[in-house]
Amino acid sequence: MEKHVKHRILVTGGAGYVGSRLVPRLLESGHQVAVLDLYLYGEAPLAAVRGNPRLKEVKGDLRDPAAVQSAMAGCDTVIHLACISNDPSFELDPGLGKSINRDCFPGLVRAALKAGVKRFIYASSSSVYGVKETPNVREESVCEPLTDYSRFKLDCERILMEEAGTSGMTCAIVRPATVCGYAPRQRLDLTVNILTIHALVNRRIRIFGGKQLRPNLHIDDMVRAYECFLDAPAEAVHGVPYNVGYQNRSVEDIGLIVRQTLGDEAIELKYEPTDDIRSYHINSDRVRDRLGFVPRHTIEDAVQGIAEAYRVGLLKEPMTNPLYYNIKRMQEVKLK
Repeated sequence: MEKHVKHRILVTGGAGYVGSRLVPRLLESGHQVAVLDLYLYGEAPLAAVRGNPRLKEVKGDLRDPAAVQSAMAGCDTVIHLACISNDPSFELDPGLGKSINRDCFPGLVRAALKAGVKRFIYASSSSVYGVKETPNVREESVCEPLTDYSRFKLDCERILMEEAGTSGMTCAIVRPATVCGYAPRQRLDLTVNILTIHALVNRRIRIFGGKQLRPNLHIDDMVRAYECFLDAPAEAVHGVPYNVGYQNRSVEDIGLIVRQTLGDEAIELKYEPTDDIRSYHINSDRVRDRLGFVPRHTIEDAVQGIAEAYRVGLLKEPMTNPLYYNIKRMQEVKLK
């Protein structure tokens, strides 16, 4: 599809961390956008664009076929972000995670096919690879997911292709690195973001382990990546998984980057043992070489963005406010 043709896009989880940056960007670019979200983290994340005539908001559950059908109506593209995010949140209630992250996914794909959707962009995860010794984990690497969260992400990649592989609907599979930086629906339970807020508030960064490698991607580049997948040639993306990451750094290195970026050598790095052995270093050459996507923003940019938001009062009670922490919020609302 030519770049000047605007899409009608359903963003599931559009009021979430990435969605709260992606939806305004899509609207700014002239697309029509429908959002399907539980609004678990409040109405504020999309407040800046609420009232835009090209925005439709459906407050509903991904597991509710009627809500899915209502949100999907008239759309030609789906960007599926909605899920119980990250391993700790998933482990809080494995049954809930399975029902949202896997069990309702075939129905979502079938609803897209029934609605005549032409392109389905699925947000998988780079965690599907598991722990790897190789310094560069590429898309052809064997996937050995360690957790239910990662296993179900991989399952959904397969389900997407089984359900829609020969239907004519283009299926794009995105395996993002860990996203970092400021967004209207802020998360402070991701590595760069955690270390930054601890440095700002406590002037102490707790490093659990330290040698584990983490792939990182600035949230603005995550948004740009989804824009790239909107208009990439169908033959380049259909059924082809793409790693999307930028800087692979150890947890210890991220702590040092945070301290240096904030310019405060008095910030203490406190090392603590951990059972979290997850460590991987993803290679994102494929998305650069085939689609021309090159990240523009660094970990330092993410740290600065969070620091600026904190200093101007955009992050209220950042250490205790459940709205910034998936597990705390899920416990607070008793999501089922």
